[in-house]
Amino acid sequence: MRIPVPAAALALGGSLVLAGLVAPAVAHAEPGQQCQTQPFGVANLYGEFVEGDDTHTPDAEGAVAVGGNADFTGGFSVGQELTADQVKALPGGNALVVAGRVTGHNTQVMKGNGVYGSKADGAVIDAHQGKISQGASPIDFKAEFTKLRATSVQLAAVPQTAGATVEAKGKELHLTSGDAAYNSFTVSAATLQGATDIFLKVPAGSVTVVNVTGESYDMSAAKTTGFQLWDEGKKAYVLDDKTQSAHGGAVRAKLLWNFPTATKVIKNGPAAWAGTVLAPNAAFSLNTPGVGGAKPTGGGPVNGSVIVASLTGTAGAETHHFPFTGCLPVVTPPTTPPTTPPTTPPVVPTGTPSATTTPSTPGSTGTPSASGTPSATPGTPGASVTPGASVSPSASGSAVPSASGSASPSASASGTAAVPAASASPSVEASTGGGLAHTGSGPVVPLAIGGAVVIAAGGALVLVARRRKAANQA
Repeated sequence: MRIPVPAAALALGGSLVLAGLVAPAVAHAEPGQQCQTQPFGVANLYGEFVEGDDTHTPDAEGAVAVGGNADFTGGFSVGQELTADQVKALPGGNALVVAGRVTGHNTQVMKGNGVYGSKADGAVIDAHQGKISQGASPIDFKAEFTKLRATSVQLAAVPQTAGATVEAKGKELHLTSGDAAYNSFTVSAATLQGATDIFLKVPAGSVTVVNVTGESYDMSAAKTTGFQLWDEGKKAYVLDDKTQSAHGGAVRAKLLWNFPTATKVIKNGPAAWAGTVLAPNAAFSLNTPGVGGAKPTGGGPVNGSVIVASLTGTAGAETHHFPFTGCLPVVTPPTTPPTTPPTTPPVVPTGTPSATTTPSTPGSTGTPSASGTPSATPGTPGASVTPGASVSPSASGSAVPSASGSASPSASASGTAAVPAASASPSVEASTGGGLAHTGSGPVVPLAIGGAVVIAAGGALVLVARRRKAANQA
């Protein structure tokens, strides 16, 4: 027997609605499943990427970009270790970018070009393999640091890798994790600066992000002497320096120290800091502070890039050209299903027995019931379909809290998707679970009920249509 088109359409539509409502949301990508190379945008190309002022001597082996003023009094050289391809990748080929004023009588750009906003009287800038020009900065520092701050917060929100440990052994701090792709640690600044030696053991080739919580970090507090990186081939820790490093530098090349909320970061002068430092809100010092108003001391390097709000470095402190080569996680937000199913009742011809949907008692939270019994007298007033109680599932499960200690980022940087936000109090201890939280399941049950109501109404109309046809044939 052929089913009338309106009834069939309604039944089919109800089933499609239900199928759509109970379909699972797209799952979050785990760290390591997808990744973004050059996750810091333009900053990835520079050994020193500074939003504000940079006061520095004697040199930076990589490229230098300064959004404020640069004081290179005492002499400064830039870009000695850049390759030809790295120079070509720089905006305008500029190994030195100073948006503001340059001070210093002996600034040397060893490879690439240089551009500056203005020069102090007597300032000298020379290019050995390029040209120096006065003009507008090719870098929008405000826009870049907006993205960098969002990226820093997002990285801090990635849970500590399952099985990873942060353990103090006397004055030593040991960070250990075995994921071959991505290792995330969370450690307080107080814990980190209390160590005289820092030991890191992760698989060579894996990306490692150490998220440091707190408003300030002072490596000179315990006079940290250096960073020991595990070399699997040697079955031993190797003290990182320019001329030696674990696995030929493969570990530090993908090592990132992330300070999402710090406003001050101080390096212990004599120590060599292994890996790249991302502290987009911090005033960064390469030296040990002087005591009693004395000048800062110490000249140990950073064996990686420095991305900071401002920078000072004297007494031989420098940055070595070991750019960050790791790719950082891209996490895809879940697809959120509709929060409210369609509630418009089907149109029923006048005088035709109809299915009734009886709403729950006003104020109750009971499930709407559907009745497929036709009215006793066709055409009687009131024999129309009454819509049931609307279903308004909450959106919990798709909401993403902001990271602790900082404002929620706006749109994430191009190519860098947002990651779930951190809990209010990141723990130093390893998390018990390695995955990201399941989201998007909250609305499934109430939406399924709504879909079932639509199907019941459709089924009732099919039954009525069949009885009418049978009566006419009789």
